[in-house]
Parts: sequence; C-alpha cells; structure tokens
Amino acid sequence: MKVAPILYGDRKVYTVSAFNRGVARFLGRLPTVWVEGEVTELRRNEAWATVFVTLKDPKTGACLKVTLARRTYDALELGLRATTIERLGLGAHLVALERLKRQLAEEGLFAPDRKRALPRLPRAVGVLTGADAAARGDLVATLGKRFPAAKVVVCETRVQGRGAPAAIIAGLRALSACDDVDVVILARGGGSFEDLLPFSNEAVVRAVAACTVPVVSAVGHEQDTPLVDLAADARAATPTAAAALVVPDAHDLRAGLDASHRRLRLATSGLLERDFERLERLGDRLLTAPRALVERRRAVLDHLGARLQSLSPLATLARGYAVVRASGKALREAGAVVPGDRLEIELAAGALGATVENVRP
Repeated sequence: MKVAPILYGDRKVYTVSAFNRGVARFLGRLPTVWVEGEVTELRRNEAWATVFVTLKDPKTGACLKVTLARRTYDALELGLRATTIERLGLGAHLVALERLKRQLAEEGLFAPDRKRALPRLPRAVGVLTGADAAARGDLVATLGKRFPAAKVVVCETRVQGRGAPAAIIAGLRALSACDDVDVVILARGGGSFEDLLPFSNEAVVRAVAACTVPVVSAVGHEQDTPLVDLAADARAATPTAAAALVVPDAHDLRAGLDASHRRLRLATSGLLERDFERLERLGDRLLTAPRALVERRRAVLDHLGARLQSLSPLATLARGYAVVRASGKALREAGAVVPGDRLEIELAAGALGATVENVRP
C-alpha cells in the first residue's frame, strides 16, 4: 500500500503509522546491516521469546535499541577464561577519585556541620562558568527575573582541560574577594566524565571548601557527582536550579510582605480597640468613684450624727426629763439648795422658774 502524505500548504505531513510503514518498507529493501557498539543494557527472561539489547556509541553516546530472538541469543557459544584483569581507560581515574573522596571525607571536608547557610537576600551573586553562552545566559536571566535587586558578577574561565583546575581556583578567589558578593555559583552545563574531571581535582575541591563565601555547585547533570558537589555548601542539579536556591522570588516576597502587613494591621486594630475599651471602663470608674465616695462619707456622717444625737442632753429632755439649775449651775443633788432658793428648770421645749419649798436630801 502506498504511503500518501497530507498536504498543509507546501508541506507534506505523514501520520505516525504511515511514516512507520514507509520506513519499514525502506529498511526491508536494504541488505544485511552490521552495527558496532557497546552493549550497555541486556534484558533476558525465560518467559520472553525476545532478548532486548541496547547498543551505545562510545564516542558520541548515541544509543540504539535492538531485539534478538532468545533462541539465537542462547545459541551464542562464546566465552573466555581469564587469568588476570587489568584496569583500562577510566577505571584508573575512578579508583583514584574514590581514594581521594575517602581521604577528603576523613578530613571532614564533606561533613554536613561545616556547610554554611546560603544568604537570604544576597547583595550580589558571583557566577563562575565557562564560555557556554546558553548555560550562562539561562542562569543570569533566571537570577534577574527572580530577584532583580541582586547584582550578578560573572567570571568566565576555563572549565575543562589541563589548565582548568588553576583557572577555576583563581576565579573562585576573584569572586569571593568582591565586596558585595555573598554567594558563588560554580556552574557548568554538563559534559563527559573526562570533561568534569577538573571539578574533582583535589586543589579545586579544597578551594571550594575554603572559599570565604558559601558556594553552590551546579556542575554536570543529575547523575553526575563530581567531588565539588560534596564540598560545596549546597548542590543544584542544573545552573537554573542553582539560581532558585541562591535568590528568593521577588513575587513571593511581595506576597509575603502583603500578608504580613494585613496581619499587622488587623493585630494593631484589635489592640487599639481593646485599649479603647479599657480606657472607657476606666473613665466610667473615674466618674462614678467620687459619687460613691461622697455617698460613703455621707453615710458615715449620718451614722455619727445619729450617735451624737442619741447622746445629746436634748434627746434626754425629749424623753420627758428636765435640767434643773441653781445659780446657773446644773443641780445634781438636793442638798445643794435650801428652801427659798430660785431654780431654773429647762425642758425639751422652753424653761420654767421655780422656788424651793422644801428639801429632801
């Protein structure tokens, strides 16, 4: 069946199924094809009729998925008897890196308690990177977008090859010497194992650990772990992720400030209302206190007046008694006068004059 494309203007567009059928027919017309590569993955199961293999080009990293009948794979009678094994290629590098890693770990360079906290609001961010315009551009753009107030100081240097370790160390020292730089991002947009070796160099790792400002390592990809990742104060999977670590998002800060302002306004308003209510209650007490004091004093005076009234001679007179005076002095005994003396008798209402007719002592 002929594979017919769909026309969109001057473009011929194939559906996925039509494209697959066309490619299958094209490959079917080819002679036997031999492909050379490194087997990086092999999956075989007794219940499967097919063995799945992945071939990798060691130079470019390109991969090709291959299927092989299990009977054909099982029929491959090939084996070797080894008398010795020697390291070749990257094996020696890996062993040396593992030895260095253990040594630096024993010295405490990777200890969590020596890692410093990143500044909350850095004045300036130092960026140490190679001449990779894409990685540098994304990093600088993200820093500026998230927190425009922070300056960005970029130091481009050599990040791979023989002279890279010395260049990286010099760049770290230059950036940390800047007055406003509060944190440094060590960035590289990935690379091969050999490309990343300078970031596992002992002198570079020690320089990162000894840097006077916190260092964020953003070297390689997620699966790569150069030793600077362990010595740095923080590690980011990508340069862009490093930007999110070292500076806050200005929009989030503004939203947080707005929320804090609202909470402060509500708290202040409530506090003022409570203080006003307390003042009103105090004012009421100040107004009522003098009246209450006067009433209490009046009650005391009334009580004292009643007592005085009860003790007054006038009260006694009011009950029918009289005060008798002779020569202006109150008469207490009959023997003080003789018949014929003039007496003055004081009653509750008015007074009387009298003459003593007889005396009974």
